[in-house]
Amino acid sequence: MLSEFSLIDRYFARRATAPAPRHQDEAAGPLGIGDDCALIAPPAGHQLAISTDMLVEGRHFFAYVDPYALGHKALAVNLSDLAAMGAAPHAFTLALALPRADEAWLEAFSNGLFDLAQRYDCALIGGDTTGGPLNICITVFGDVPHGAALRRDAALPGDDIYVSGTLGDARAGLGAICGEWPMPEDECWKHALERPEPRVALGQALRGIAHAALDISDSLAGDLMHILKRSNVSAIVDADAVPCSDSVRTLPDAARRQCTLAGGDDYELCFTAPSSARDALSGIAKRVGVPLTRIGTIGRSGAPAIAWCDASGAPLSLTLQGFDHFHAD
Repeated sequence: MLSEFSLIDRYFARRATAPAPRHQDEAAGPLGIGDDCALIAPPAGHQLAISTDMLVEGRHFFAYVDPYALGHKALAVNLSDLAAMGAAPHAFTLALALPRADEAWLEAFSNGLFDLAQRYDCALIGGDTTGGPLNICITVFGDVPHGAALRRDAALPGDDIYVSGTLGDARAGLGAICGEWPMPEDECWKHALERPEPRVALGQALRGIAHAALDISDSLAGDLMHILKRSNVSAIVDADAVPCSDSVRTLPDAARRQCTLAGGDDYELCFTAPSSARDALSGIAKRVGVPLTRIGTIGRSGAPAIAWCDASGAPLSLTLQGFDHFHAD
């Protein structure tokens, strides 16, 4: 039977290292697992970016999900928050509640977690484990040059609205699992639902070009409203311009729009930028290998609201609501 500390030593501490010093002024060096607290510092001239996300079994994932994929997603959703701010990943902590110490599960989960962490040079520097219903809570630390962080409150009237990648696959897959519509023939939905790819390189490339940004975790409709409320502006969005995969495109219009506009769990970036930046953004898309699609325009200052239209410009009467953790089915 694994104890708490043997569990940590075997599956987490053995591959957890303190982040390498990021600048020469860090004389004492960073400190990771092994003491009561970790010690980290951003490079000179940078600000520390911090975000926390929790994944709860039955609310955010099914009990039977592949533990490798779950380890990947647990860190990916946090890295996506750093991407939305234009921050570079640095380190993270992990708090893990487990109903039992299943060694095969822990091996797969830690492999998924660390494989993604190593890709972004993001070190595990501390955390906690306990018994209880399966619950994963990660806090991630990154850094961004002082004053360069992408924020939600900087959208300006006349800005173009963009999204990265495609939207709706995760929601389409969830709907198929729950019997709302037939299961798609390909498995792109499964990858989107279980192994989202944080747009870290894109977020850093948007610094100094995008005005406002966030990641799409609770739906385009819900998350874009955060930008509008914080920036005190409105928006016009072409619902048919929102990019989606071939699988999502085969759904009836109502289901397709439900997935792409109100589905959530996409972890793509939504951002605004001046029309003068279109050529620069085209170059960024090619450089980082992530498609960017212009879907609308920021309107005048005033009451925050989204006016939806179709490809012809005709207004659409849509009732859309983002995911709410306390009112979800």
